[in-house]
This record gives sequence, structure tokens and C-alpha cells, in this order.
Amino acid sequence: MTGDAKFDLWYLFALAGAVLIGAVLPVLPTGAAVSAGAVLASHSNPIGLVGVLIAGAAGAYIGDLIVYAGCRFGGERLAKRIGWLRDNASLDALRERLAEHEISVLLTSRLIPGGRVPVLLAAGLAGYKWERFALVDLFASSLWAAVYMAIGLLGYVLFDEPWQGVVAAIVLVILTTVVSRLIQRARRKRSNAK
Repeated sequence: MTGDAKFDLWYLFALAGAVLIGAVLPVLPTGAAVSAGAVLASHSNPIGLVGVLIAGAAGAYIGDLIVYAGCRFGGERLAKRIGWLRDNASLDALRERLAEHEISVLLTSRLIPGGRVPVLLAAGLAGYKWERFALVDLFASSLWAAVYMAIGLLGYVLFDEPWQGVVAAIVLVILTTVVSRLIQRARRKRSNAK
């Protein structure tokens, strides 16, 4: 891929679709897709950055609404069947944090790798108001897309060729995920030791 890479509307639809699928089935690296989109948009059409932000946020938002609806209406039985609910004590702790600091918990859960589904499950099982969730998650999804777009812009700034920036953005996203999980694991070990 060269500096005059083509960045079209089809990419934005594909990006929104990939993020939506990744939000519902959390196996796709959706953050990396948004970061890569930011790199490609920066090299060929900087105005496309707005499209990357909108496509990433829209895919995340719609995916979160689908997962929340499944958690809310499918309840504990669905969560156990899928394997999301293994530890009732952790779910109870999440419910308490959600009740005490609802907005900050919902916002940060979108940014912490692996943190979104347990919080959506806790909110759904606790009967968190649908309208309130939809409003808070709109901000959370937009913030998430902006953060991963910023990671992509870092790749754009550091490298001349789009493919180098895309690889750098993906590596940075993977490193962020690994470090975040290591920190979470260390915190869990510390709290279990108390």
C-alpha cells in the first residue's frame, strides 16, 4: 500500500459492521480496526477521520445495545449458557459498583479490554433502565472510538507508509490489551490475598 491509498465510504460501512460484530461476539479486535481506519483516513482523506469516529462509535453503540438487550431480556439463564456468568460474587460486586458509580463504571468498562461484557451483564441483570443505558453508552462508545482513533493517529505520525502505521496501531492496541489484563490480574490477586 502506498501513500495514495484509497479510502472510501465502503471502508466506513465495513468498519461499522466489523465493530458491531465484534461488540456482539467479542472475538474481533475492534479497537485495532478503528485504529487502522484512522491511519488509512489520515493518509488519504483526513476528513475521513470524522467518518472513522462515527463508524466506530456507531458499530460499538449498536453492538452494545444488542448485547445489553440480550443480557436484560435473556437474563441469568442466557448468561450461564453462553458462559458469561461463572462467579456470582463478582457479578454482585459489579452490581454494587454500578449502583454507586453508574456513569463512570459504564464509561470505563468500554475502555478496559474485557470489561464491557461483565458490566453489561450486571446492568442487564440488575434491571438498569434501558433509556439511561442507551444515553450513557452513546458517550461510552464515542469515547472508545476516539481513544482508538487517537492510537491510530499516533501510528500515522510515527510512520510514513500507511501499512507501517496500521501495523504500529495494531501492535499498540495489542500491547495495551495485554498490559491492561496483566494489571487486572495483579489487582485480582492482591484483592484475593486480603
